[in-house]
Amino acid sequence: MPGITPPAWTPQGARSQNERLIMWLIRRNGPMPRAALAQATGLSAQAVSNITRELIAAGLLDAEGERRRGKVGQPLLPLALKPEGALFLGLKVGRRVAELVLVDFLGGIRQMRTLPYDFPQPDRIHEFAVQGVAAILGELTDSLRARLSGMGIAIPFYLWDWGHEMAPWRGRDLRAGLEQALGLPVWLENDASCACGAEMMFGAGGLPADFLYFYIAHFAGGGVVLDGRLRLGPSRNAGAMGSYPVPGGQQVLDVASVSVLEAMLGRPLPLPLEDRQWQLPAALRREWLDKSAAVLSHAALGAVAVLDLPLVVIDGAMPDALRDALVAATAERMAAARHHGITLPELRAGTLGRRARALGAAALPLDEGFLPGGAFSAPRPGRNGNETRETPPRSRGQAERKTGHGR
Repeated sequence: MPGITPPAWTPQGARSQNERLIMWLIRRNGPMPRAALAQATGLSAQAVSNITRELIAAGLLDAEGERRRGKVGQPLLPLALKPEGALFLGLKVGRRVAELVLVDFLGGIRQMRTLPYDFPQPDRIHEFAVQGVAAILGELTDSLRARLSGMGIAIPFYLWDWGHEMAPWRGRDLRAGLEQALGLPVWLENDASCACGAEMMFGAGGLPADFLYFYIAHFAGGGVVLDGRLRLGPSRNAGAMGSYPVPGGQQVLDVASVSVLEAMLGRPLPLPLEDRQWQLPAALRREWLDKSAAVLSHAALGAVAVLDLPLVVIDGAMPDALRDALVAATAERMAAARHHGITLPELRAGTLGRRARALGAAALPLDEGFLPGGAFSAPRPGRNGNETRETPPRSRGQAERKTGHGR
């Protein structure tokens, strides 16, 4: 397949830090007039005017709605992110299905392709991604194709630990192979970390700067956010809540996973995540919820005791009603557990469900090129509101040394 290199792309993204800061504020708060942007950033009105003029010319911002008159002076014209301003590809590799999505600047899924399987095999995943990208880009106009900023991959780490069928994943660098085949920049992170980042970027909002995140899919995983930043850790495996040890010599994923529910049921659950299609017997549903809530509350209390987190978010690839019941059961378990000296956190359901991992994959190039701090983070203003980066940007060249289990 011929290379597809967006002409505006550079390794650090095409936008300055002040441009990124303004786009992040609009992403977080919704459409904002220039005066509000100047106040929030500490930049001068002239600087904000110049920056937003350039972003409008670049097709990243657009005026939205009718003019609103302020208390004094000229009417205020809110500026909004333009959905077609940038496009991103996301590849989610799951235990039973792979998903390839095209996502716009606001997080809308424009196209999706899926590949079901018994076990994910690297050659088949590679072929699916290459053919899927070609089909997706073939349906775009030249102008939209030029807006493509790269691909992200969300995949569990330590895949080879799933059994002998997964041995071909050991040493396989899916990221590098796809980058070479597609001629696009490609990033890769753990699938549950990506789901957490998607909740930060595309979820319903209202999240505090610090929270714990569980994602319950075929196996359980998670993420941790501190100071408004998704923490990946030195081995890119921070927040591996599925691997958290629980009483009985088990880990969270040994109990609070969809695979466990399927084993109890004696059959696979269908991919359409609707209550009427899952049809769980009441007693079995209650047993799984009780056991899962017990280990989730144990892991959450441990994390809260160490980090003083005010919020725990639980999401997953399951029907909304089952997820909400799991949140309620976990909150009840936490309240009943011995927690002297610990301030119990709020428990909340996530808002993206099955879409979270694919959206989080697509958010990786968005994060790299259009956010001010990296790692799906909130900016940390320095002097005059200018962003200061705490750590170097994520490297695309990092080998896929961990592509597997854990989460």
